[in-house]
Amino acid sequence: MRLDPIDERIAARRAEIIAGLRAAAPDCRVIDSDDALSAYDSDALSIVRQKPLCAVLPGDTAEVAAVLAYCHREGVNVVPRGAGTSLSGGSTPRGDAILLGLSRLNRILDIDIANRCIVTQPGVTNLSLTRAVEGQGFFYAPDPSSQSACSIGGNVAENSGGLHCLKYGLTTNNILGVECVLVDGTVMRLGGKHLDPGGLDLLGVLTGSEGMMAIVTEVTVRIVPRPPVQRALLMLFASIEAAGQCVADVIAGGITPAAMELMDRASVAAIEAHCAPGYGDAAAVLIAELDGTRAEVDAMALRMTAIATGAGALSVRESRDEAERQKLWLGRKIAFAAIGRKARDMICMDGTIPRKRLPAVLAEINRMAAHYRLGVANVFHAGDGNLHPLILFDAMKDDELARAEAFGADILKLCVAEGGVLSGEHGIGLEKRDLMPVMFSESGLMQQQRLRCAFDAEARLNPGKVFPELHACAELGRVHVREGRFRFPHLPRM
Repeated sequence: MRLDPIDERIAARRAEIIAGLRAAAPDCRVIDSDDALSAYDSDALSIVRQKPLCAVLPGDTAEVAAVLAYCHREGVNVVPRGAGTSLSGGSTPRGDAILLGLSRLNRILDIDIANRCIVTQPGVTNLSLTRAVEGQGFFYAPDPSSQSACSIGGNVAENSGGLHCLKYGLTTNNILGVECVLVDGTVMRLGGKHLDPGGLDLLGVLTGSEGMMAIVTEVTVRIVPRPPVQRALLMLFASIEAAGQCVADVIAGGITPAAMELMDRASVAAIEAHCAPGYGDAAAVLIAELDGTRAEVDAMALRMTAIATGAGALSVRESRDEAERQKLWLGRKIAFAAIGRKARDMICMDGTIPRKRLPAVLAEINRMAAHYRLGVANVFHAGDGNLHPLILFDAMKDDELARAEAFGADILKLCVAEGGVLSGEHGIGLEKRDLMPVMFSESGLMQQQRLRCAFDAEARLNPGKVFPELHACAELGRVHVREGRFRFPHLPRM
């Protein structure tokens, strides 16, 4: 992983740019002291660090627009940041860019139960949305493990998922509209409280665009009723491959649990030491959540128990009450933190494969761990094939960081080779940027960049992310004019 060289011409204008920002948006908070900027020198991909030119914390949409308009006029790069929980380096700062933090836009603006939606500013945390409506029997379905800290604006930028995305979908399936600010300061609205926004699906384009097309300043999210019955099933297996086969069999059997999570022995040991959820001792632990009416849940539980037993489960246990269900899920929710207590350093990978390939891929990851002489703990959103291998290393020892990065790259290449993709929910960011040609052809990458150019022709928003080689928009189909002459002058033109 690497940061591109900074544009020294922009960096040399630092004092001028800071003064200009304060003049353009007088009420905006501008942070420029070296000590204070240390808090912004990385996101959750902490192995890559660089202080920004300065950090700017607007308080409303108008201030965001004023900052972007100034930066557009002056040719200044902008890196947007939500809560800074990106594991792919999506908000890693640059020395030639201002860091535009959206943490002050942190209010829920409207709760509309009749239309089953919430209108919120981007700095509101994911979990706060559910807490705002749970008393009325509703919840916001996408629930990343970092939901108590990650912001809804960041969820939109990365198209985040979570435990319940198997049944309820990713962020893109649960938002109805956004207000956003374009690179030149223009404010635009897409969608709203209605179900079909009409026209081209620009809302779908912006969701998962990783801050490269616009800055989201307001989000309208869909909320869903809390099911009358929720029950967790805890299944223990003698091998992680057997647990992976159970997942494939469950989905092939036509059952769609609300969530299905898989953890290996290393993960379970760390979790038990941290909060003792009572998983037991097994090579692999599979947790499934079933929801619906009592009759539906009872029927699904019987079928899943039979499938798990057929796949070799050592035991299958149903949660007896809500307290036990919450305890079982607590262990999974804090898995990354629990494993982090056992390792000096850790990289959390994110790739997706076809579910039927789980057993083979898990075996290959363990073989890779032996090859690279590094530890690995496996935690998966198993129901939708989203893998989160946690590579354990010590950056202070010899070449362990380099080996960890090479190990991670091989895992992602394996995902693509098995018919999967480079990311399930963390995004490409800086971490996977140079692996994009593994998945996309050169023409495919250039088409994606053409779309980006339609929003940001000079690539000022979040530069250096996603694309391994950034082409100027003039190279991507714009007409070249030299000394007043077109190329191919014999062709008719509009």
